[in-house]
Amino acid sequence: MIYRRYLQDQIQSWLFKNKIVILYGPRQVGKTTLIKEILKEYGKEGRYFNCETLSAQAHFKTINPQLLKSFLGDYKIIVLDEAQRIENIGLLLKVLIDEYPNMQIIATGSSSFDLANKIIEPLTGRSITFLLYPLSAKEIKDQYDQFYVASYLEKFLIFGSYPEIFEASQEEAKVLLSNLSSNYLYRDILEFEQLKKSDLLLKLLQLLSLQIGSEVKCHELASALKTSSKTIERYIDLLEKAFVVFRLYAFSRNLRKEMTKSFKVYFYDLGIRNSIINNFNPLSLRSADDLGALWENFCIIERLKYNQARGYLANTYFWRTYDQKEIDYIEESGGKLHAFEFKWNSGAKVKKPKEFLAVYANSDFKSINSDNCWEFFT
Repeated sequence: MIYRRYLQDQIQSWLFKNKIVILYGPRQVGKTTLIKEILKEYGKEGRYFNCETLSAQAHFKTINPQLLKSFLGDYKIIVLDEAQRIENIGLLLKVLIDEYPNMQIIATGSSSFDLANKIIEPLTGRSITFLLYPLSAKEIKDQYDQFYVASYLEKFLIFGSYPEIFEASQEEAKVLLSNLSSNYLYRDILEFEQLKKSDLLLKLLQLLSLQIGSEVKCHELASALKTSSKTIERYIDLLEKAFVVFRLYAFSRNLRKEMTKSFKVYFYDLGIRNSIINNFNPLSLRSADDLGALWENFCIIERLKYNQARGYLANTYFWRTYDQKEIDYIEESGGKLHAFEFKWNSGAKVKKPKEFLAVYANSDFKSINSDNCWEFFT
């Protein structure tokens, strides 16, 4: 099944505007499928290069404009997939856009730290960047309907939404997730850091998997893993740039007792999270804390996907005070704050955050549960 990705229209709207299109995203998330769908519209005027192959790397060793032109000919659009594998990719892209402004270039990368470090300076003002997430509930709903998506809600929370894995049976999904975690998840980080062993990285991920929805304290993780806080901070940063996890920071403006420097870590895909700790138990067998953590992570990542799909720009946070008052998720947009609490059970009692609403008068609050969640992210 090939899903229509909502980024396709956004990417196509930026083609042939004298910008190199950069598409980031985790490995196996569907970047190649997406760009090949775009290429279909250009037939023989388009060309795809897999830059992980030695032949592509050899062809693009040169940055001589004439040699590049003789190789590329009169293609209208070219795709450099996993472009970070090309030596001097930043200079290469700069030469191509400067010398051949009528040729559209799309470059993809599975690790933002690798590709971005090589292109940021050469391509200043010459590129537009997109991030492709795993499948969203909205994309699946658009393909089928809301009832179909709702029937797969538990599968989302246990096996995630990588395209190939979402279509697989439960047993196949376990194998595919294990393969993805073992063979692809750390590869870019290990190569970038020139590490031979991933033990520390895996142990850190296991601890982060068990702390979804909780504040991350680097010194505590460092103590548990017998390393330094700087190493923990460095690895979390790399995991974020490899699109394994993302951070949500604390919101603070007025109250002295608000936590200001805290952050939480969530996973881009819950199937990856569950694979890391080897827990594919059904929701009925999970503890209330684990179910709550899965639900919180799911709601936040689906909201981020939904906001991107509709071009909604918002600053995102969580809120907590030193006396343990908290809000799971906050969006700030247009001078207004929208606060959300996530509860799996639609019958769960939720107290309005009176102190927050009193201090931040221009704000509202809503509880998101398994019954009313669809309006939140579809």
